[in-house]
Amino acid sequence: MDMNKNAPLLETRDLKKYFKVGGGTLHAVDSVNIRLYQGETLGVVGESGCGKSTLGRTILKLIEPTSGQILYDGRDITRLGTRAMRPLRREMQIIFQDPYSSIDPRKSVIETIAEYMLIHKAYPSRREIMDRAVELMDLVGLARRYADSYPHELDGGRRQRIGIARALSLQPRFVVCDEPVSALDMSIQAQILNLLMDLQDELELSYMFVTHDLSVVKHISNNIMVMYLGTCVEFASSEELFASPLHPYTKALLAAIPEPDLDSREKGFQLIRGEVSSPINPKPGCRFAGRCEQCVSQCHERTPDYVETAPGHFVACHQVNGR
Repeated sequence: MDMNKNAPLLETRDLKKYFKVGGGTLHAVDSVNIRLYQGETLGVVGESGCGKSTLGRTILKLIEPTSGQILYDGRDITRLGTRAMRPLRREMQIIFQDPYSSIDPRKSVIETIAEYMLIHKAYPSRREIMDRAVELMDLVGLARRYADSYPHELDGGRRQRIGIARALSLQPRFVVCDEPVSALDMSIQAQILNLLMDLQDELELSYMFVTHDLSVVKHISNNIMVMYLGTCVEFASSEELFASPLHPYTKALLAAIPEPDLDSREKGFQLIRGEVSSPINPKPGCRFAGRCEQCVSQCHERTPDYVETAPGHFVACHQVNGR
């Protein structure tokens, strides 16, 4: 695929999203910088509460950023209002984690898939929209016999295929996949992941794939960003991250991946000890310091710089960077 590496489809610059809460200010997304190119997948991983889903929703402007910039196809969309964003909604879509809660239980499969096309008047007539909805069912591998079925009559895998078809109905270029397989059985997860990769190749889609499971993004992602309490602690290509993880948190996440090999028991298990620090009014220093066995005094005193340690491999850790 011929892609212009000098022109990212999506870019964020020092993007922040804070929430006012009872105890102060919650730093959900704190100074995140990413670049995503056409036809590629950026995996965003981290444990629950790290801000990865908030990052995706902020980029889509489902929630407004506190500061920083969001550039889409070279255009700064950070401060665009609802009306100005409406044409871009066609190009920027989201697949939600829970396929059942994200679709209207009162609408049939065909009506759900047609929903966005009806709102945006994507085709001149309702008949053309419904015909296109049937084509989308074929595209995502959903049998036409389910067209008049309702969500409660289908299993999780088929519901997620409905969500994917609806997200693709307006022919987007960029899709946030917000833990799209975490609520599914393992065998169904593999089917959905393969479907997403096939659709990406066919439609030249760009994905931000949000998950807490590194094993899920290993093969689907070109690059992976590891988040911890709103910040990016490591970024590298998928191959580089799995071969040479640098940040202690990344190493712990990789060690937690189950391996179907009895010999792997001899490798041991790396346990992350301690309590997660509060993202409300965070103090200077590394936010992982309280749980890191390699922690030294400066980890509590100064926020680590985000440094490129090898071409395309960035990490924020005093111990790794030696500063």
